[in-house]
Amino acid sequence: MRFVAVCLLLLSGLVSQVAHAEQAPRTRVIILGVDHGAQLVSQSDQPGFLAAYLQQTRPDAICIERPPEQAARGSYYEYTYEVQGIILPYAETSHTALCPIDWMPSVEDQILGFGLDLDTPLEVRRASGFQGFLSFPDPSALKRDFFAAEDATETSKVTAWAAKPSPRADQDLPRRLYLYRTFMQAQRIRAAAAARPGKTVLVVIGYFHKPDLEAILSLDPTIELVRASENPRPTVAEVNAATTLTHLAAIAAFNILGVQAETGNINVAWLGSVLDRLEAGAPGPASSLLRTRFELLAGRITLAEATQRYRKLAAQTPAEVRFGWTGVEDGSRVDSFFDPYGNLPVRERALVEQARCLFLQGRLKEGHAIIATVGRSLSPRKALQLKGYSERLRQAPLSP
Repeated sequence: MRFVAVCLLLLSGLVSQVAHAEQAPRTRVIILGVDHGAQLVSQSDQPGFLAAYLQQTRPDAICIERPPEQAARGSYYEYTYEVQGIILPYAETSHTALCPIDWMPSVEDQILGFGLDLDTPLEVRRASGFQGFLSFPDPSALKRDFFAAEDATETSKVTAWAAKPSPRADQDLPRRLYLYRTFMQAQRIRAAAAARPGKTVLVVIGYFHKPDLEAILSLDPTIELVRASENPRPTVAEVNAATTLTHLAAIAAFNILGVQAETGNINVAWLGSVLDRLEAGAPGPASSLLRTRFELLAGRITLAEATQRYRKLAAQTPAEVRFGWTGVEDGSRVDSFFDPYGNLPVRERALVEQARCLFLQGRLKEGHAIIATVGRSLSPRKALQLKGYSERLRQAPLSP
């Protein structure tokens, strides 16, 4: 009898909630699926698109992919460029509310389930893949569209994977965690929406979460799901106007200085125009180094010519000069999430690039001497990481 009474009480509560939902204005929720970091390699998904889209939609709140606990202390995933590079600056200037909606297991549970802390990079990162440097070797990445996640074929593989348990139950943790994580994301989105009846909440999240989020949120009577593409695509003029020098510096650094350059999968024509704009708006040693590296990658100058440019740049650049954007989250490391040498100042980076050119010319002794010189100027941790990455300098990048 007591059980029946409890059920009736819960049922009456649900009826009351539904009735209230029918009276209150619904919250518009837009889910924009992104491929983390891909904005930096695709001209049709470049940072200016999201920046212009934010200005166009003017959401009352933006949900971002990071758990609230970490976001509260200013800690974000390294690879979520859309958050640190685009959304946070917009929210600061527009005074838009941010709602961190991700969920992750505790570090202890991560170690129990996977044997490692998923959020902490290796001391010397792998060349690519899991716990490696971020890059996009697939040529299709250069053509990714801003609204790519609206296409069901974009998410069909992850949808099929999520629906099919692993043949071995003891190896099914990644799928089960994905489902639970996405469900908790949906719950936090619902909470953000409930606090803003009649307003607009924009969710910017990894595209692979989008189908499950929409399936869950579509059942909430207080939410009106709106396709991201129902809002107009930003025009070329709007994208250019919304693009900042920091955006340009990020595009250039990722493609020219990062491991992306080693893949040969770069949009040479687009990068040339990016560099032109960057040099016009922020001339100086950083832009000069980027130009030299770009022209070498594009085959427009020889290794010998690049060596001389780097030598001159290192000699003339003050120690305090740094790049306009690095993507570095941990300042005690020598690297970033995409670049083995991403936390070096411009002068030291010029020396490293000079050493790279010397290695590729077979002048190994000179190259090693330069790396040793740079290492002596760094902290012990950074010096060891530089030494660990130095072998990469002897690998010639693929031609774009």
